[in-house]
Amino acid sequence: MASLPIPRTVAPTSASSRIDYAGLLNEEQLRAVEAEAGPVLVIAGAGSGKTRTLTFRVARLLERGVAPENLLLLTFTNKAAREMTRRVADLAGSFADVRRILGGTFHHAAHLLLRQHAGVLGYSDRFTVLDREDARDLMVTCLAERKLKSDKRFPRPELVLELVSLATNLQQAVSEVLFDRRPQFLPLAPEILATAARYRQRKAQLHLMDFDDLLLNLKRLLTEHSAVREQLTERFHTVLVDEYQDTNKLQGEIVDLLAGERRDLTVVGDDCQSIYSFRGADFSNIIGFPERHPGCAVFTLTRNYRSTPEVLQLANAAIARNERQFPKALVAERPPGARPIVVPALDAADQAHWVASRIQELRDGGLPLESMAVLYRAHNHSLELQLELTRRGLPFRVRSGVRFFEQPHVKDVLAHLRLVNNPGDELAFKRVVRAVPGVGPMTAEHLWTSLRALPEGLSLAEGLERDEVRTHLSRKSKPGFERFAKLMGLLGRPEAAADPGRLIEDVLEGGYAEVLAAESSLEEGREDDLRQLAEYARRFEDLPRFLSELALVAEFAAKEALGAEAAGDVLTLTTVHQAKGLEWRAVFVLWLVDGRFPMSQAARSVEEEEEERRLFYVATTRARDSLALVYPLSVLPREGDRILLRPSRFLEELPAGEGSPYDRLVLASAEGVLGGLPLGSPGPGPTGSESGD
Repeated sequence: MASLPIPRTVAPTSASSRIDYAGLLNEEQLRAVEAEAGPVLVIAGAGSGKTRTLTFRVARLLERGVAPENLLLLTFTNKAAREMTRRVADLAGSFADVRRILGGTFHHAAHLLLRQHAGVLGYSDRFTVLDREDARDLMVTCLAERKLKSDKRFPRPELVLELVSLATNLQQAVSEVLFDRRPQFLPLAPEILATAARYRQRKAQLHLMDFDDLLLNLKRLLTEHSAVREQLTERFHTVLVDEYQDTNKLQGEIVDLLAGERRDLTVVGDDCQSIYSFRGADFSNIIGFPERHPGCAVFTLTRNYRSTPEVLQLANAAIARNERQFPKALVAERPPGARPIVVPALDAADQAHWVASRIQELRDGGLPLESMAVLYRAHNHSLELQLELTRRGLPFRVRSGVRFFEQPHVKDVLAHLRLVNNPGDELAFKRVVRAVPGVGPMTAEHLWTSLRALPEGLSLAEGLERDEVRTHLSRKSKPGFERFAKLMGLLGRPEAAADPGRLIEDVLEGGYAEVLAAESSLEEGREDDLRQLAEYARRFEDLPRFLSELALVAEFAAKEALGAEAAGDVLTLTTVHQAKGLEWRAVFVLWLVDGRFPMSQAARSVEEEEEERRLFYVATTRARDSLALVYPLSVLPREGDRILLRPSRFLEELPAGEGSPYDRLVLASAEGVLGGLPLGSPGPGPTGSESGD
């Protein structure tokens, strides 16, 4: 574990202070607020009053005589900066003009500073900042100039932009990011790298900067132009950074450069909530701060105002296994409450059934749906629960994206299956065929009209081979249409309809996985969504039954949406990443099995496993009063015996016996499968009841 430097001597609050710091802050917060000038690291545990502490720190600096214009406050949203300066104004408005503080996101601050100094970098001071749409349009132009010819699907412009952006923020070469994040495109690496280089060249020629250039060019100002660096470090005597654990390598370097030799720098964050490496966040920024800033003062905020002692006991135990962390244990400021429960369910359907039933019970007992949330590691983990909630008419919003069956890639695959089930489904045909490169709405209409004019008795696959249909194809669309025709022939085999899950796999393997790779963002797991859908579909005896179930669910969903709009009280479904910074009275965490949480591909090294454990910690600390950790014991393939799943290592790591931080609820449906499966105890507790291990 990282060692904590001894904080420097704290200056006591002046007797003439205009603000009663001692009366408004707890002892931990007060020590951080009163810290002397110099490098300061505030490790703010979940629910410990991070924003309050940083706000009072700014007010205290102003009270000590630091001029507002000498303060730089960096946050991750402009809204957060405005809220913080508003609170500072409430505290210190009588003796300081907080409007003169430069506060905002890294990009906002960089933009303002570059307007003053762009000339030394060769830019006009009237340079244009590209928004996402502008950047995409420029990338489209660069791709068109390259006149790419390849038998492989080239990544869409947005994905090329993401690769370039991530490389900038990680301070890596685009080729490194490509190898790590999209290795399937390595055969196209020369074209991708040349396109990225042309994009950079065009921006420079036209005096354009995208959002990443703002940070990159600010770093250039600070490293390549010493006079400008001295001017900026003299202007900003004190730099303060919020959510420091989320900074990427480039942002971390900018912060250290701005601190300069004066090193009057305060950063606030929680190492245990560093969970965004997939977006480029660099854990070494916060964990390595004391090493980069020798003699820094480290203050730890552990008094938690959000959760009950029982929830925090489990959260503290959950994160204890991580080696790379600043040691701390959260202490509850709230009275005792209910112990967290661990719930082994028979399978995914049983898991969804129990969670939905429990939510219904809590709502009927007076707890509003808006006070509850269901958390999961990946969006597709909510599939069965979304179906169960819809059947019960329980309104919900999906914070981690649109509802599962409303996602375009899910609709695309289901359109293939609808077409197999009913070759006369015009809407399904047009949706599927428009995915073929070079086929637009007009061509799709001509193809459909030609198919309907063919003699009766021909299968769809046979019709797609006819010359009178293919005459409408352009040269560009012919290769993709050929693959589409072969796929429909494969899907249309008489025996294929008996296994809807296999049909979904066939669509993926027939070329749709390649489409997803080219069109999905780096953060999306669209192929994983469809693999999960295939697993769900295998429960049905044949394709018609599967599609009928989905149609029924869609009807329920339409009615539920109308009711939810009127009620305004809805349940939240969200990934843990999307839940950070939020809290609910009752929290359910799903799919706590190895391979799902932690995800197998996200725990390939000690560093990755520790980040997954931090993610589990974030999930547990979202709960105020009630926490349920749920997992399926098994999956049932279409044929054969149940396949047992291993409980998440994060559950198995929790203390057992007398010191266990949870009770265990064994469902009657799961009792037979549970048998002697261990979860920190020799066996299940009483069926259908809660018992300590």
